[in-house]
Amino acid sequence: MMQHKSVKLASVFAMGLLWPATGAVAESAEVDDKPQLTAAAKAQQKRDAALRQEFPVQYQSWQQTSEQTEREDMLASYPAAVILWAGSSFAKEYNSPRGHHFAVADVTHTLRTGVPPKEGEKGLSASCWTCKTPDATRLMKELGVEGFSAKNFTELGSEVNSVVYCTDCHVDGKAELAMPRPHAQDAMAKVHIPFDKQDANMQGAQTCGQCHVTYYFQPERSDKVNIPWIFGNTVDDIEKYYDTRRFYEWIHPISRTPILKARHPEFEHWSRSKHAEAGVTCITCHMPQETDAKGNSFTSHKISKALDHFDAVCQDCHKSELTIVKSLERSKAQIDAKAREVEGLLVKAHYEAKAAWDAGATWPLMNDAIMAIRHSQWRWDFAMASHGLYAHNPEEGNALLDMAIKQVNYARASLAEILKKFEISKVEYPDISTKAAAHKAVGIELDKLTEQKKQFIKQEVDKKWSEVTRYGYDN
Repeated sequence: MMQHKSVKLASVFAMGLLWPATGAVAESAEVDDKPQLTAAAKAQQKRDAALRQEFPVQYQSWQQTSEQTEREDMLASYPAAVILWAGSSFAKEYNSPRGHHFAVADVTHTLRTGVPPKEGEKGLSASCWTCKTPDATRLMKELGVEGFSAKNFTELGSEVNSVVYCTDCHVDGKAELAMPRPHAQDAMAKVHIPFDKQDANMQGAQTCGQCHVTYYFQPERSDKVNIPWIFGNTVDDIEKYYDTRRFYEWIHPISRTPILKARHPEFEHWSRSKHAEAGVTCITCHMPQETDAKGNSFTSHKISKALDHFDAVCQDCHKSELTIVKSLERSKAQIDAKAREVEGLLVKAHYEAKAAWDAGATWPLMNDAIMAIRHSQWRWDFAMASHGLYAHNPEEGNALLDMAIKQVNYARASLAEILKKFEISKVEYPDISTKAAAHKAVGIELDKLTEQKKQFIKQEVDKKWSEVTRYGYDN
């Protein structure tokens, strides 16, 4: 499993109970050895059922997230990412997100969360449940934040009975907004926008931002979720925080680079966008106002693409749908092209660094090049891990990738001098034409990992965990 560590080298530094599409309550009594729900879990399920009755149209729209089944195998589409993430679980499997209904099941089944650790080994932190279920905040109250995060991911799987639901974003039983996750409360205070001091518009964005934000697991605090905004939430601010702490998530097995990883920093990008300046938030575009059968207006909880509701959410500012579609297509094409360029350059840089190390290079020679790889890949990741960057903040996306290109080119120029010093004239680069080829290059045995996961699902999840952990996966 990937462990988070401090850099020691030279100066180196997915709201509430899941109701299946049929409307039936998730049952777990069919298998005798499934653990009984705690009193707190039963009380939560009872409250969630009441919310379904009190807010029926909102519930019905939320239920439609079960229809959002499409997802893309991002490693198949962009095999270079396997090389860039080599040494981490992200190189094993990485899919695009889909509807909130699948949050718990997808994190349960992904190869990234693996299988239970062997006795005496440290497994993946239960923090991976944090944004997938309101059971996480319930368990934090019961165990304490660090007591929760100190548990293994698989250790708490049987406690998870709910997916993203009302109580993730609302005060229990009310329409009033809430932001219950401690890491988000701390982070918003760091950048001087405490939740309880904001207007309803900003609070709406913050409820999304409690999860659609970058983070890491804080190793000295039992791997609890932490949002690294001490200096601010730009890519430079966060990089300064990580470099000051000499933090890295893993050492790249090819180049020995201490790697940083971004996770879906949508809130950060949105907060500096033209939309944010205009008071347009996630809610405005992705949760439009609709009218029920009685003529009453309500907020749709089927998180959807803004252009699916152009007349309702875009037309006040964008008069032509065709114009905005063309603009988005241009932005996406530009960002995608730069991202592919960075990926290709970074793959070469990682292998050129390996060649230099193999030839006998030392840290005093390599430090500048390695740090440039670290910083370039961080900017690429901060751009590419953000869903919809081409729409949310294309200006920042282009700036991130432009700087990433400069940094990786600097790294390669530095490495070229080192390789020349050691009389290395040729570097072998891997075949990354497909995901399978890239996996072979970094030694990932996908069939073996898949079979291990399959056995864990069969022996543990299917027998002892709630059906929400299997939603969309049952044959």
